[in-house]
Amino acid sequence: MDDLGVAVVIEDDVDIRNLLEGVLTQAGFEVHTAADGREGVEVVRRRQASVVTLDIGLPDIDGFEVLRRIRGFSDAYVVMLTGRTEEPDLLSALNAGADDYIAKPFRPRELRARVAAMMRRPRHEAKDEQKPAPAWATEPAAPATLVDAGLLSHNGLALSPRTRTVVLDGENLTLTRSEFDLLHTLLKGAGAVCTRSHLVRAVRGDLYEADAYISEADERAVEVHIGNLRRKLKEDSQSPRWLQTVRGVGYRLAPKRQAQG
Repeated sequence: MDDLGVAVVIEDDVDIRNLLEGVLTQAGFEVHTAADGREGVEVVRRRQASVVTLDIGLPDIDGFEVLRRIRGFSDAYVVMLTGRTEEPDLLSALNAGADDYIAKPFRPRELRARVAAMMRRPRHEAKDEQKPAPAWATEPAAPATLVDAGLLSHNGLALSPRTRTVVLDGENLTLTRSEFDLLHTLLKGAGAVCTRSHLVRAVRGDLYEADAYISEADERAVEVHIGNLRRKLKEDSQSPRWLQTVRGVGYRLAPKRQAQG
């Protein structure tokens, strides 16, 4: 990776801040740093950052508030770094607009791979919510198999990998990058069980090496994304239409439903 633009490191621990600066500089970014949240927000704004690493436990305002402020003016990729891996923290970070979440201590190689994977994946633009559903989405739903132009459809849901759009019963559905990638992976699986570790790699992208360590925090992050996805799909937990939990293993696509008629 080189000439990738600006990265901003918001971290109060000097040693970790220097480590992050070194990793991102070697990766090809112009790196700027900040030791507290308010300064970090202004550096991101002033430098027009494309990537931000953000510590949750900052001395002035916490990382969640910093992220909310950044999201008010920037669509930079944001990686949260923290020693806290409880699910409420994961949920707060991802709902506030974080793209990834890494527990400390972390491996520099892992951080670099995750940033590389993020940079290779386009964002889903929520600004298109009001646009009418594309013509292909009004066609009757087919089983979850590849159809024209690589489209995937299942039980009234249609997903286009090319345009990264999802339509549910004729209406556009706004998903985050991670939610889209998870749904895409499950649709491609066509009912096969996808383990949590497999879904972690799906979210990380192809630069996240197959033999890389998958932590409990990584798997919990996938569970949070799946929970958010279910809420957006308005899934019935008793009779899921799309996403089934395989207890202790992962998830799979729910069976195809027969057309009413």
